[in-house]
Amino acid sequence: MGQPARISARPSQLKPSSKKRTHLWLLLIPLLCFLSISTPRLGLVGLGEETQRSSHPSPEPAFPDLPRHCAAIPAISPSTFEARRNTLAKRLRQLGAAAYIAEPSSSAAYYFNVSDAHWRLSERPLLFVVTSSVSATADRDGDISANVSILTPKFEATRAKLLPLSPSAYIQWAEEQDPFAVLFDALRLPSNSTVFIDGNARLFVADGLQRALPHGRVQNAPPQVVEIRERKTSEEINILKCANEATLLAIRATHKRMRIGMHESDARELVAGALAAVGLERAGCLTLFGENAALPHGSGTNRVLQKEDFALFDCTGQLHGYWSDVTRTVALPDSSIPDDHLEIWHHVHAAQSLARVATYPGALTNHPDIVARARLMLDGYAPYFTHRLGHGIGLDVHESPYLRGVPAAQATLIQTGHTFSDEPGVYIEGKVGVRLEDCMVVEEGAPYATFLTAGVGGAALSPWEP
Repeated sequence: MGQPARISARPSQLKPSSKKRTHLWLLLIPLLCFLSISTPRLGLVGLGEETQRSSHPSPEPAFPDLPRHCAAIPAISPSTFEARRNTLAKRLRQLGAAAYIAEPSSSAAYYFNVSDAHWRLSERPLLFVVTSSVSATADRDGDISANVSILTPKFEATRAKLLPLSPSAYIQWAEEQDPFAVLFDALRLPSNSTVFIDGNARLFVADGLQRALPHGRVQNAPPQVVEIRERKTSEEINILKCANEATLLAIRATHKRMRIGMHESDARELVAGALAAVGLERAGCLTLFGENAALPHGSGTNRVLQKEDFALFDCTGQLHGYWSDVTRTVALPDSSIPDDHLEIWHHVHAAQSLARVATYPGALTNHPDIVARARLMLDGYAPYFTHRLGHGIGLDVHESPYLRGVPAAQATLIQTGHTFSDEPGVYIEGKVGVRLEDCMVVEEGAPYATFLTAGVGGAALSPWEP
């Protein structure tokens, strides 16, 4: 091949337009050099920077050793929601009620698979209604089934039909109408009907329903209805177990990465990453160091962790709508925890263990609280145990029934399927706070409750082994 021709023209021989372009390049080259040096400080993207970024591998996950612990746990099946509604319909018949009404809430999530995450509450009510029907061949209550209606703003009807539910009817109300009157006109209930409303419903909804049914009675759902949600099935218990196990694994992984001198906000960010890594949704963690933990629900001061400090983590997260709730009060390998603080930790640990054994079918809900408080009273710490022992847990972090030291007449019976938190604590303001919490389940055939975290070791062994 021949060599390419060389251009040997002198500058004086270049055309005027070529001269201008040369002068422009001579001006641009220093400017581009300046920009390439300055852009990082100016917060701009340099000419080669985007290419450089894209060629870098993605950052390693903060918790590569934490698997998505609950990936194999299925959500509640559609047939379960139908069975729940039919159970509710039978209960309505037994109690002589014509209907059950709920707004988007945890109760709506339980019966209809629709929560306030699907439909945000506003001044325009969207209501879910269950009535009961009896087949022509019904044998006692065996063939009672649920009819579901949705009351929706008319202009939102198309959106309401996108909800994961196939009701018997959509009842639409226009802006100029009373939605509650429209509902009862469509349902054609007897004028003296009793209607149960979910306890989460807002006051203006309850009042509006009562005004629209002047000769009837609108009342909060009674205990016989509430207990349907309280007693968990094996399907629910499996979800709750995995959610609580995952939360504990996240706390343990965080504990291993902590260091003296870190701030509360650093630890909070760390545990948030761990909760995300295990696959929990809507997760969060109260994170308190030293004397800040003496306020059970304090917001902290972003103080630094010192050698003599405990760190308290109270973490929650959701799996398929069901909540976890786990608390650990921990020390680090190089901590120097005062002896009296360690003593408090062990007294709280003993109270938690005794409370679990005191939680069994047929016991009153005040019994575990009384037992835990009595254990702390022996050591003089009962006055510093300032809250109830526990709460129910499920589609709400805190739900009924509750483990409180109330008089026996105000307590209810513990039954199989109940799930509770077991969380005694000692809080000496300005000095120290210790709380240990595992949720527990009362299962058929078990002599007493089992911690939902048992699958990954259960209760803490020491401040250094959470």
